[in-house]
Amino acid sequence: MSIDPILDEARSFAPILLLDRAEPFRPGQIGVHAFQADGPSPSSKFHVTLRGEICYEYAIFWDHDICHTYDLEHVWVHVAEGKVIAVEATFHGSRHEVSLVLADGQPLIWCEAGAHAHFRNRAHRDQMAEATRLTCGSSAGHGGIHTGNPFAQDWTEITAADHRLAKLYLQRLQFTPCFGHGLAVDLADVPFLPATDLPVFIKARMEILLGKLRTQTPHMPAIFFDCGDTLVDEGTEIKRDDGSDVVISAELIPGAEKVVRDLHDMGYRLCLVADGPRETFENVLKPSGLWDLFEQYVISGDVGVHKPDARMFEVAREKMGLTKDQLRYVPMIGNNLERDILGANRAGHPSFFFDWSDRRRRIPETEDEQPTVQFSRLEVLVHILQLFEFSLSKDP
Repeated sequence: MSIDPILDEARSFAPILLLDRAEPFRPGQIGVHAFQADGPSPSSKFHVTLRGEICYEYAIFWDHDICHTYDLEHVWVHVAEGKVIAVEATFHGSRHEVSLVLADGQPLIWCEAGAHAHFRNRAHRDQMAEATRLTCGSSAGHGGIHTGNPFAQDWTEITAADHRLAKLYLQRLQFTPCFGHGLAVDLADVPFLPATDLPVFIKARMEILLGKLRTQTPHMPAIFFDCGDTLVDEGTEIKRDDGSDVVISAELIPGAEKVVRDLHDMGYRLCLVADGPRETFENVLKPSGLWDLFEQYVISGDVGVHKPDARMFEVAREKMGLTKDQLRYVPMIGNNLERDILGANRAGHPSFFFDWSDRRRRIPETEDEQPTVQFSRLEVLVHILQLFEFSLSKDP
């Protein structure tokens, strides 16, 4: 049987999905395979055993589900004497029988809000309501990009930043399911292609989705960090005894190493923007390995000016390859109102004031010294930054 007749015939028996009316996604492409004998699925881990004369496999591709980017669900429709006699479908990594309900010869299948798992029937959907609410709410985006599938080995490299952007995109789409009557989506109206062409389609589609995530998702393209009394405890500094300002050793503030490593591991690009001699920062950050976690270093000893001079922030922007429009997404984290906060505010950055030390003023004296965010415990910084990033939008 040629492939075109298979696709045409498969449309006659294509499932009608009953989606939640608040569902933010729609199926984008369907890979079709016709089984005329028992055999392995070409796009899933399952083996198909015929119930009738032929079984149509529908591999339903969604750009996203509410938990991760990339979703491929499957339905198997068994046909005998031109009629549907049984339906099987995927449900969270497993496969089960779906109650046989037909509309003009096509099976009706209840589809889980957000996650797109196939329920046995409406009663099964209602039994799972609380779990579905959780998935569509606080669990949204937790999977990042779904790379645990047989097609992912052909994709370009997926970075920690890509996973973070996918999570961010999906977290912003969290919703409360409506339940009630389903919204019917006839899969016969979705583009079909032979299952053998599905890997090529998915690879090309993932390139498009990754490009959109990277360019269209508001996020923090970089984070600027001060060092003294922001990462390093200035009270523990030991300076060279030759009268210079070079610090030869100092202790990190408790929690500083974990914060920097966590942010780096989450794919954030980090830039050190600090006042002092370069040698100081190499001496105090290299022993812990933090020096190497920064992508760029903008140090007053190299630049020739100190914060709040605009040149420090201009050099940081240039070195990190940022546009002026991105500055409102790039926080400056520091402990000095007169230098870090004032300089960041004037340069157009959000300013995060870490006020843990009494060595400098904690009270702003001018409007330009008012920080965007103020915090006193370093261990909350990652969470604060994530909340800030979540709040970003494309609108100024």
